[in-house]
Amino acid sequence: MNEIIFIIEESVDGGFEAKALGESIFTEAETIEELKKNIKDAVSCHFEEGQSPKIIRLHYVKEEILAA
Repeated sequence: MNEIIFIIEESVDGGFEAKALGESIFTEAETIEELKKNIKDAVSCHFEEGQSPKIIRLHYVKEEILAA
């Protein structure tokens, strides 16, 4: 596997949540910098040594509501 993609969303309770596409990897943090560290740690723990993807791609989703 060359790449893994994470969907990043703001948490309802504050902070951020990350979910991997195609893998059962989930993590959360209060800041983006902390989240990036947690994602690297989670990927490292999820895959066997030498099997980890070379690239971790982060896809940020921001929901915005506009008054009609």
